Amino acid sequence: MRPTRHLGRPGRRRRHPKVGPDLRAAYCARVYRHLSDFRQTVSNYHLDHLQYLETEAIHIMREVAGEFERPALLFSGGKDSICLLRLAEKAFRPAEIPLPFLNVDTGHHFPELNEFRDRRARELGGKLIVRKVEDAIAAGIAQPAPGEVSRNRLQIPTLLAAIEEFRFDCCIGGARRDEEKARAKERFFSYRDSFGQWDPKSQRPEIWNLYNARLNPGENMRVFPLSNWTEMDVWEYIRQEKLEVPSIYFSHRRTCVRRQGQWLPANDIQPPKPNEEVRELTVRVRTIGDIISTGLVESPAATVDDIIAEIAAARVTERGSRADDKASEAAMEDRKKAGYF
Repeated sequence: MRPTRHLGRPGRRRRHPKVGPDLRAAYCARVYRHLSDFRQTVSNYHLDHLQYLETEAIHIMREVAGEFERPALLFSGGKDSICLLRLAEKAFRPAEIPLPFLNVDTGHHFPELNEFRDRRARELGGKLIVRKVEDAIAAGIAQPAPGEVSRNRLQIPTLLAAIEEFRFDCCIGGARRDEEKARAKERFFSYRDSFGQWDPKSQRPEIWNLYNARLNPGENMRVFPLSNWTEMDVWEYIRQEKLEVPSIYFSHRRTCVRRQGQWLPANDIQPPKPNEEVRELTVRVRTIGDIISTGLVESPAATVDDIIAEIAAARVTERGSRADDKASEAAMEDRKKAGYF
């Protein structure tokens, strides 16, 4: 066998500097510390509650981007859609978010909400598509009933017309199962027929996180990545990610009118009647809809931590303050069957 040759000059051995016992001990301690940290990192695969919900929602968003040709994200500026935007950033950045933002404006929105919606879309560099109920009424797409003031029902034909106009085959929404009993029946991938209608009996099974996204021409899908989230989860995620939300979620002074057993914002669309109680109160909103149907709760909550503490002690559901859900026992389910979000 040929003798082993040393690196460097031929015939000379490389000399290593002598290492003292103190330096050797410090070096060994440092290596041991790094190895201990590495073992602790790779051996702990546990995800906390919010991390699990986040990874589940990101997986669903990427599934939508991979399965559908023309998906859109429903963005109103509310707390749930704010979380959706943050999840979309995590799912697709540093690339552009491959979803336009779609909003149906009833014309009765809180001004603070619309301002936040437009500004947040500009900050993200996304394409914001706004379709107004007023335009749908003028075009004959939406037909208000005689004496009907609320435009909640009129969002349905306006949304369906926008889906047909842009040929969206999927719309991502921020609905959650804990909000209302009709939404508790929803799957992550909510199938809608060619008329945009929802039938709970025709929904598809979702086994082992496998989703059936196949559609026939004219059909579409509504996808809800936040289905397993609760109101508390949403606010804890907002705190964790330091997300900005519209100011009306926090306590503020507002003129309120007592109507249908709750405080509603006083407004020019449906002004207070002579026999209705009107007071100046410190209130906030838990869920946002039309300015004429969004109930206000008396609250001193001025920070996200205050809101989380308030929710932990609450005994009324978040949509218990929405007047439009009290039209009938099945008000939400009836709207969903007609094509609602």
